[in-house]
Amino acid sequence: MKNHVVKMITFYNKGTDFINMLQPLALLFARAYVAWIFFAAGLTKLKDWDSTLFLFEEEYSVPFISFELAAYLGTAGEILLPIALILGIASRFSALGLSVVNIIAVLSLEEIAKAALYGHIIWGLLLLLIVLFGAGKLSADSVIKHQIRGS
Repeated sequence: MKNHVVKMITFYNKGTDFINMLQPLALLFARAYVAWIFFAAGLTKLKDWDSTLFLFEEEYSVPFISFELAAYLGTAGEILLPIALILGIASRFSALGLSVVNIIAVLSLEEIAKAALYGHIIWGLLLLLIVLFGAGKLSADSVIKHQIRGS
């Protein structure tokens, strides 16, 4: 009986070791997916800046700052933070910044479709994972960390 338990535990440990090897890939895919969503939104804003300003003035109600500043900050965040996130540079900071953009996007709309809200929730959860666990081994953060520890 004891031998069977040891075999099951060994089998379980080998399985979890294999799954653990997939973590860096999973974190990379999460970073890439979320980065693309926000980067594409930023590119859309840049393509038609007049429409972007109109939307920030009339449609979105970003609190505490002018609509022009909100448009510039939001667009800059959607362009720069995803680049840092996908490269894995200051990943936790980038994910936190995109989380703020994500939350403001949801709060600034008076009405949001359920499907759109679910998208924002999924992006928020993926960003939260990156904030909590970091970018993983397949990131510039990891390379820099190992360089610092090695020297």
